[in-house]
Amino acid sequence: MIGTIAVVDFRILGFGLMNRDSVQLQRDLFWWTVGALTVAVFSGLLLFSTDPDMYYLNPSFLIKILLLLVAICWQFTMRLRAAANGETDGGARLTAAVSLLLWALVIFGGIFIAFVDQVTWFGGSD
Repeated sequence: MIGTIAVVDFRILGFGLMNRDSVQLQRDLFWWTVGALTVAVFSGLLLFSTDPDMYYLNPSFLIKILLLLVAICWQFTMRLRAAANGETDGGARLTAAVSLLLWALVIFGGIFIAFVDQVTWFGGSD
C-alpha cells in the first residue's frame, strides 16, 4: 500500500514517472491502494489478536496506530485532492511530502514495537 502511495507522492514531488500525469497515476493506483489497505488492516487485526496485551500496553504501538489513522485520513482527504487536481505547486508538494513523512513514521512505529517496553497505565510497572 505504501508503495502505491509513494509512487504518486514522488510524482507530485517531481521525482520519477515524469511521463505520467499525477491525475491518471492516482486513478490507476487508487483501487490497488484501497485493496492493499484492506489487507493490511485485516492482517494487522489478526496479528493484534494473537497477543493484545503486548500491543496495547506498548507506547510505540499506540503511537503507530495514531499515526496510521492520521496517515489514512491525510491520504483520503488532502493528498487525494492534491493528486486528483493534478497540482504540482508548493501546496501539492507539501501535501505529498507530509504524506511520505506520515507513512515513514508509521513504518518506524511498527519497527520500534519490538524495542520499546510495555507500560502499565494504571498502577505500578511490570
